[in-house]
Amino acid sequence: MSVRSILLVEDNPQDEMLTVRALRRANVANRIEVVRDGQQALDYLFVQGEFADREAGLPTVILLDIGLPRLSGLEVLEQLRANALTALLPVVILTSSDEEQDRLRSYEFGCNSFVRKPVNFADFAETVARLGVYWLATNQPPQEN
Repeated sequence: MSVRSILLVEDNPQDEMLTVRALRRANVANRIEVVRDGQQALDYLFVQGEFADREAGLPTVILLDIGLPRLSGLEVLEQLRANALTALLPVVILTSSDEEQDRLRSYEFGCNSFVRKPVNFADFAETVARLGVYWLATNQPPQEN
């Protein structure tokens, strides 16, 4: 996809609002798509279900929560890595979990980064802003076929 965008997979409306606000405050003008559960994430990415009529294309990066309804973030990550279309798509686990097992499993399943959501809003905003700038402006993704 030529337009660099973010797919935010977040079921908590407050965290969604704070994440989008932090990205906008950091002058990230790129498109931010939001889905609210694991199945919606897969449907969006594979252009199926309720997203069957959207224009195909992948985001530049996925910000993925672990604790999601229907399918967990780890289940989503596992399915993304098993599919050739999404195997190299950058996925950042952005979660409130501080469990070592969640971190270990995230990396075992192929996440590119594991970031714990800071509790303090200022710290949260700074963390999200850095993520956005890095993945959209600094990181060099693999060539699209």
